[in-house]
Amino acid sequence: MPAPDATGRASKHASELNDVYELLDEVRLRPGMWVRGGSLLHLDSMLMGYRIALNPHGVDEDWPFWSPGKPGLFTDWLWRRLGEHSSLGWAAEIERQAQAAGQSAMDLFFSLFDEYRAEHDQTVR
Repeated sequence: MPAPDATGRASKHASELNDVYELLDEVRLRPGMWVRGGSLLHLDSMLMGYRIALNPHGVDEDWPFWSPGKPGLFTDWLWRRLGEHSSLGWAAEIERQAQAAGQSAMDLFFSLFDEYRAEHDQTVR
């Protein structure tokens, strides 16, 4: 079993992951291992591949990314949160925002995604 990180949580093997949220927990734990150069565009591509791979297996999973027209999705939430809409997509827009603020795009993504999940989870209850 892998050693725990600073929070005391050990990473999981990919075969132990149950959904996209657990995958993103692993990315947060070791972003350099999962996402080349910390690029959110690479993360977006990885998530798209993950979602596409679910289809042939008939897996229906809560999916907060790129499902146009569904309320409560991360992208729709992000546009409301930022007070603007961007044709760049969530990854490029967060990278742009992070660069303007002088912070890591990956850190900003996880901060925003945590905020989205907290609001989404509260709405679902």
